[in-house]
Amino acid sequence: MTETEIKLSWQGSAEDARTLIERQGYSLSSPRTLEADQLFDLASGALRQSDQVLRLRKTSSPEAGARAMVTYKGCASREIYKSREEIEFDVSDPDAFTLVLERLGYHPGFRYEKYRTMFKAYGEPGLITIDETPIGVYLELEGPQAWIDSTAARLGFPAERFLTVSYAGLYREHLEQHPEAPPDMTFDIGNPYTAGTK
Repeated sequence: MTETEIKLSWQGSAEDARTLIERQGYSLSSPRTLEADQLFDLASGALRQSDQVLRLRKTSSPEAGARAMVTYKGCASREIYKSREEIEFDVSDPDAFTLVLERLGYHPGFRYEKYRTMFKAYGEPGLITIDETPIGVYLELEGPQAWIDSTAARLGFPAERFLTVSYAGLYREHLEQHPEAPPDMTFDIGNPYTAGTK
């Protein structure tokens, strides 16, 4: 129930990233899927201030159909890697779950979307994802620290390139450079700041 991961900023296309990953012996484990994430917090912002996360994720793909999953993430250690407690479970009625949260005082906050493709290698303990977001393409490596180090090196990334910031944090940095951008990181029609990664 502990998640350990890093992000890597990828300067090329998602197709180039997939070619590199597959050349290193990794195979597709989950096809390209749209993930729509909604964060919740109290009006005081208590969760964000204490570095905790409450998220409702809706996914959809032609192969897997629709799914909704709730995730709680505890306070993170962010030295070289990001490591934190993670509890996840599926919900059959996300609208009802949202209503329950609102009755308890939790309100929708930041929304973000990405197209995620996952890869694994036989016998290895970690997972590589390609995340196509409205602000660019990122790779995520999730697994034991030693596996993250060796896999990142195989992909050509030194530890100095490791990112431990969340997508919410990355988008806050983006907003500092682009204050005219919309408040949420989504692929909304007409949003001129998306990366055209659909």
